[in-house]
Amino acid sequence: MNPTRENLTKMLEPAIEAMGYELTDLELNLGHGRGVLRLFIDCEEGIGLDDCEAVSHQVSGLLNVEEPIAVDYRLEVSSPGLDRKLVKPEHFDRFVGRQIKTRLKRLVEGHRRVKGQLLARDGDTVVVQSESETIAISLADIEVARLVPELQASRDSSRKNPKHGLRV
Repeated sequence: MNPTRENLTKMLEPAIEAMGYELTDLELNLGHGRGVLRLFIDCEEGIGLDDCEAVSHQVSGLLNVEEPIAVDYRLEVSSPGLDRKLVKPEHFDRFVGRQIKTRLKRLVEGHRRVKGQLLARDGDTVVVQSESETIAISLADIEVARLVPELQASRDSSRKNPKHGLRV
């Protein structure tokens, strides 16, 4: 098996979802020396160390049986963090109303970077309100999109993460 990001996602995502988690992102770096396979998981209740350990144990077993990666590598399992990447179209839907920052593959309406409020996703396009204008960006033009962290503690928020006490 070719250890590409897409192939590994197809292999690992069903097992992770069966455990009640979402595989939000997968990074594979098999460069010089020892490689790294980094998985980012999430669930509604938030992610703690026990969650990462459980997924790591399950995924390690699957990888040991399937052996998709022929070189030495280290498996890391983590939460997506407060500045999580928005990778899937559904991520953009979930975080409408939040501040995001994007780095684009090409100039879009004169911009390579856009920071502002995510207004909507309509098919393959996201709409962001920057300080000065509303910009429609094709998902295909986004190199990376991340949430801008909201670091205030929020006791009464319905989106409070009970494991960390911060809005995520």
